[in-house]
Amino acid sequence: MIRYTLAALALLAAAPALAQTAPPVSDALTGKLAGPDGADLGTITIKPAPNGVILRVEAKGLTPGWHAMHFHEKASCSDEKFASAGGHVHSMTPVTHGLLNADANDAGDLPNLFAHADGTATAEVYSSLVSAKPGGKLPALMDEDGSSVVIHALPDDYTTQPIGGAGVRVACAAIQ
Repeated sequence: MIRYTLAALALLAAAPALAQTAPPVSDALTGKLAGPDGADLGTITIKPAPNGVILRVEAKGLTPGWHAMHFHEKASCSDEKFASAGGHVHSMTPVTHGLLNADANDAGDLPNLFAHADGTATAEVYSSLVSAKPGGKLPALMDEDGSSVVIHALPDDYTTQPIGGAGVRVACAAIQ
């Protein structure tokens, strides 16, 4: 025989009402990847993590091969060259690019993304260079003007200034 206290019964009785009124709990940030013509090229999801973020990319319509990815400083993908996204996320100037550069301070740097022969790419990477929200030591993706994820036409060589020889911007997702 199961015995319930009055408090437990009251909580069980209130549970359906609480479930209907409580907002969903999610710290994930999302964005829709778009091409220069506005075509849907996939999604990005960013989850806060201790000392950084986890970025998941699910892309389509890319040229097969390696592509640079970077966090950019503004949540805007409003023009066909994605110049509205600004430069890479950073906390100091001058910005020195490159995951393989000992003097790098470019917090927007990310590993390259590989697109298969059918143009699809899926990746999940951890960045210890940024945080999701303000309040810590790292530059925040969700600061006053937000940020975006930009995919470039070419791979990042991780050393060349200012963007690792990554070429033009081919996809952009404003982070929300």
